[in-house]
Order: sequence, then structure tokens, then C-alpha cells
Amino acid sequence: MNRTDVNNKYFIPLLLVLFFSSSFSMPVNEATNVYICKGKGSKKYHFVKSCRGLSNCSTNTYQVSLSKAQEMGRTLCGWED
Repeated sequence: MNRTDVNNKYFIPLLLVLFFSSSFSMPVNEATNVYICKGKGSKKYHFVKSCRGLSNCSTNTYQVSLSKAQEMGRTLCGWED
């Protein structure tokens, strides 16, 4: 196996990963709505209402704007980053 074969072996899959990860990302702006739990220890926001991170929510889930969730000190759920 020569050096070119080794470079192509790793380079092409890397390009594919970079292409697909950037092309399928969700456009996010201040008006984007997210979901939060208002339980006592809740600290995250979620783009998807059925997110696994909301499964332990002890209250109802609420839809708020991304900017409002961030004002509340919420950060993106680890299952969605």
C-alpha cells in the first residue's frame, strides 16, 4: 500500500462526514422554538419534543423561543448536540 492509498483511505470518509454533518444541521435563529421542562432541576432545551432528554420531565413540556430558553440559562441537551 503506497502513501496515496493511505491518504485516500482516510481522506474520502472524512470529507463525507464533514459534508453530511454540515448539510443536515438545523438552521437556528432567535425565533426558533424549542422545548423545555419546568421541573426543579431542568437546565436544558430541546429542538425535538420527543427528545430522549425530556423523558424524565416531571412536569409538562413547554414550547418557548430559543432566545427565551437561553435567557433562562438553559443550554442545548447533550442528546441533540
